[in-house]
Amino acid sequence: MTQELLPVTRIPRTGLPAHAVVVGDPARAAAVAALLDGAEEVSYHREYRVFSGSWKGVPVVVASHGVGAPGAILLFQELADAGVRTFVRFGTAGAMKPGIGDGDLVIAEAAVRDDGVTHQLLPPEYPAVSAPEAVLALQRAARQAGAPHHRGVVWTRAAFQPGLLPLFSYAGAGLAAIEMELSALLVTASLRGLVAGGVLVIDGANADELVDEQATGGYDPHREVVAAGVERGAVVSLEALRLLAETGAEGEQA
Repeated sequence: MTQELLPVTRIPRTGLPAHAVVVGDPARAAAVAALLDGAEEVSYHREYRVFSGSWKGVPVVVASHGVGAPGAILLFQELADAGVRTFVRFGTAGAMKPGIGDGDLVIAEAAVRDDGVTHQLLPPEYPAVSAPEAVLALQRAARQAGAPHHRGVVWTRAAFQPGLLPLFSYAGAGLAAIEMELSALLVTASLRGLVAGGVLVIDGANADELVDEQATGGYDPHREVVAAGVERGAVVSLEALRLLAETGAEGEQA
């Protein structure tokens, strides 16, 4: 029946696991879901592809949200409506400071809210912060996996391509990476009393002083080093959810 499905993503209103990995690409959702036991596709509507299964005994949702925060936040909100209480965003990002290499993981402690949607929901002074337990679980999972990783603040920015306006750079503020959706997740989680964090695979350099197009040939996220980082990141994301479930780190709806 129509009323049994949520309106935008077409996911069931009830019955989903409480822990979720959210990714941008529907194909990546399928790849992460392939690591689960008993994986089943729950729904696929627009950019929102949703699977359920289990990781080492923990029931898990894997869902895609597409590109950009305005569409992604609809998935986050409807997953929360359906009962998800713990989120890990697993995505890709550009490095913003030296020492962070292609294929490395960045574990987000917080995000700059330049996402194009949350400023329409609440004042800009409201922070976008990861749950501390999510940060620690992701760090522990990365260490266990032997994955090169870094912690820091990331910049969630709505525009992917540069325009005519000058690009204000946060590089001098020590930001680790730039991506497009995380702050929308962190704000949603804070408003609803949920647990959320993010881990990002570096697929290139974005700060002007780090970019060497002559050497790299320009932005190319399809290289082997990035693919290897994505494989590690998928395991880290799922294992972090297991650690959070094991320690009882569950969000409670506000």
